[in-house]
Amino acid sequence: MAAAAAPRDSGPGMDARLDQETARWLRWDQNPLTLESVKQLIAEGNKEELQKCFGSRMEFGTAGLRAPMGAGISQMNDLTIIQTTQGFCRYLEEQFSDLKQRGVAISFDARAHAPSGGSSRRFARLAATTFISQGIPVHLFAAITPTPFVPYTVSHLKLCAGIMVTASHNPKQDNGYKVYWENGAQIISPHDKGISQAIEENLEPWPQAWDDSLIDNSPLLHNPSASINNDYFEDLKKYCFHRSVNKETKVKFVHTSVHGVGHDFVQSAFKAFDLSPPEAVPQQKDPDSEFPTVKYPNPEEGKGVLTLSFALADKTKAKIVLANDPDADRLAVAEKQDSGEWKVFSGNELGALLGWWLFTSWKEKNQDRSTLKEAYMLSSTVSSKILRAIALKEGFHFEETLTGFKWMGNRAKQLIDQGKTVLFAFEEAIGYMCCPFVLDKDGVSAAVITAELACFLATKNLSLSQQLKAIYVEYGYHITKASYFICHDQGTIQNLFGNLRNYDGKNNYPKACGKFEISAIRDLTTGYDDSQADKKAVLPTSKSSQMITFTFANGGVATMRTSGTEPKIKYYAELCAPPGNSDPEQLKKELNELVEAIEENFFQPQKYNLQPKAE
Repeated sequence: MAAAAAPRDSGPGMDARLDQETARWLRWDQNPLTLESVKQLIAEGNKEELQKCFGSRMEFGTAGLRAPMGAGISQMNDLTIIQTTQGFCRYLEEQFSDLKQRGVAISFDARAHAPSGGSSRRFARLAATTFISQGIPVHLFAAITPTPFVPYTVSHLKLCAGIMVTASHNPKQDNGYKVYWENGAQIISPHDKGISQAIEENLEPWPQAWDDSLIDNSPLLHNPSASINNDYFEDLKKYCFHRSVNKETKVKFVHTSVHGVGHDFVQSAFKAFDLSPPEAVPQQKDPDSEFPTVKYPNPEEGKGVLTLSFALADKTKAKIVLANDPDADRLAVAEKQDSGEWKVFSGNELGALLGWWLFTSWKEKNQDRSTLKEAYMLSSTVSSKILRAIALKEGFHFEETLTGFKWMGNRAKQLIDQGKTVLFAFEEAIGYMCCPFVLDKDGVSAAVITAELACFLATKNLSLSQQLKAIYVEYGYHITKASYFICHDQGTIQNLFGNLRNYDGKNNYPKACGKFEISAIRDLTTGYDDSQADKKAVLPTSKSSQMITFTFANGGVATMRTSGTEPKIKYYAELCAPPGNSDPEQLKKELNELVEAIEENFFQPQKYNLQPKAE
């Protein structure tokens, strides 16, 4: 994922480079708002701001681009969208001889930024213009859609690629450009490098780049909205297992789309399952690029984002809240407990519930034991190992991938192509792939499948929380805790992780963390894994991001990693107990002690001046 790269050297060389970049900008930018703002910065001699806007170009990574909207090569705006799409277009022409027959899909969320005139819709139209000017068909959605609709369209229509213009749950000033390959999954290396290079080679806007009116009457422009809407919900119906229960249920739901795109689509999903529509939080159901009712439009942040949902649920006597992030690829779920408190499920807890449910429902339809050997579930390496425990006991396969759905989507496609059945994939950041016709996380399908699960459990007088406990009793408690520290300085991050690799001053990793003995270490930055005979990690490594996993003698596992999209150093800790009657409170206490030891000994927030997560 691309945030702006770190500024380069200072001095006369930098000034010359700045002058060169701004001169090109003045020649090429035809957006009056961004053009005027750059002219003003030059007139004021505002070097600091010019350096911010022009010091370095946004880096195109495996998740495309993500940055604030505004002028300059370090931000998302009309010109950088044109340049990015020109590079992507040339790269696709190299890779696909049938690009002009197959084409690409493009959609967008509801983000907009008045000061720079940028919006997701505008960026999507400019991207479509680039392709159509080169004779390449574009399936451009006429209105906002959830992010998963793009990978679905690429797979469904057998297109070469897809672009989704979204910044997901980032702050309101941000936007992004997310790219899917012909297999319907997000791109992985080396495509990011190839696209990045092609962007650098195609910076000057092509003759028709700015004339987005040329697409409106073009025979190459297709609007897939109606047919994809129909086909997606038809495909989704195959994951409805208890239609008669759904028709009769008394369980009530509240849904929030947090000012994003999800409302209409979740309503349609409930209809597809014969469920009464959920009550929508009125203040948050319509798209609003200002996200006026929340500090961060991210349901992962928990109760703060869900305050209005809880109030509506109390009013309508609903027991369950379903919350999508603004591009509807993630889902948070909360359930009212008998005590009157709301429990917000963690991504790992909901992963356990959905994994158990999709396996149980699949098994009922596939009684033949031999099919188990062809069935798979996936999760990322920083997510709970609960699926591994279920797989071991039930006899299907579990695989771990690197962090991020790009890895799970690509691996799922490989398995499907080998004739295997992929039942489910998830990551702890509230992302779930419940239906492999979308090879990415999908908050729409996850919402309605969670609703059906809750309705089914209600017929057995069980709540989601009670079923979660039953899963832990049967397969072993998996208690997790994750958080992060904020750090804006790359040098500090390097020092912190460097210290862990040279803990005793002799290039050795730590042997313990406080009183907790370490039994194994895997470093996916360097490729070291001391649990392997040759000490080499099996999962792919990446020198550009930091990631170390410690396994402890007490059954604990903790991973420390940097974020690709935010200035955070994250940690994920888990204690896995074998099946049987463990004491969850004792496990929680031990996990909290382990986390405190990791924060104190490995993060050393005072020494490195790290800001803790705001509670």
